[in-house]
This record gives sequence, structure tokens and C-alpha cells, in this order.
Amino acid sequence: MSKIEYLTKEGYEKLKTELEELKTTERRKVALAIAEAREKGDLSENAEYDAAKEAQGLLELKINTMEKSLASARILDVSQIDASRVAVLTNVTIKNVKNGKTLTYKLVSETEADLKAKKISVDSPMGKGLLGKRVGEIAVVETPRGNLEFEVVDISI
Repeated sequence: MSKIEYLTKEGYEKLKTELEELKTTERRKVALAIAEAREKGDLSENAEYDAAKEAQGLLELKINTMEKSLASARILDVSQIDASRVAVLTNVTIKNVKNGKTLTYKLVSETEADLKAKKISVDSPMGKGLLGKRVGEIAVVETPRGNLEFEVVDISI
């Protein structure tokens, strides 16, 4: 059984749209590339054909992965989230105990994670360290350079 993936409604729709794009437009492009490479003759020495077939394999793998994600997806309703603890879809403000820097992140599923948008995965070391913590508690995050400690300053939806 595959792991349940929690998504926002927007994240679910985005994933669905991207999957549809891959299944239609991208499959068509790869099929054209294979057909063009076939027309160039001997397939045993045709690097273009090999590259096009490899691209097709990677595309199908990506489509399969996305289909599994959608099949195991559960759409989260923001109104049902408890903001007393750090959970999926909560915004959490943390303060680095060592240097006093304050950061705010939104915890999301792995497919919606985007560090530039300050959205971190609940499966990341930071996400795992923060999950379930309350305001005032210290979260210990394991990193290759040692453990980091963060104080949970605020939790919001």
C-alpha cells in the first residue's frame, strides 16, 4: 500500500493539471521524436532514437509516479486543522536557539514543497523535527553537521 499524501485543494488541482499535460502534450512530443529518429535509418546505430526512447521511459515513469500520488492523495481542509500544534498546512514561526534568527515556514506535503516560497515538506528533517510541537517547545532538527535547536514561537493557519 502506498503512503497517503496530504495535499491542499490547489496542490491537488496543480498536480492533476500537470499530469494531464504530460499525458497529452509531452507524450505527443516524445512520439514525434521517436518517429523522426526512426526515419533516419538503422536503429542499432541511431543515437537520436536511443535518446528519444530514454526520454519516453523517463516520461512514463514520471506519469506513473504522479498517478500514484493522486491515487493516494487526501485533500486537507484548512478549517479542520488544529493550530495548537505544528501540523501539515500550519505556518510555524521558529527561532534558532543558537543565533536568535527567526524564520517562518508552512509545512506541506513533499509534492508541494518549495523552499523559495517558504514551504517545507513534513518529510524533510526540519518538518519531522517540528511536527507535533507546541508554542514554546524546542524542536531538535538532525542535520549532517549536528543537531540544531529551534524554539516554536508561533503557529497559525
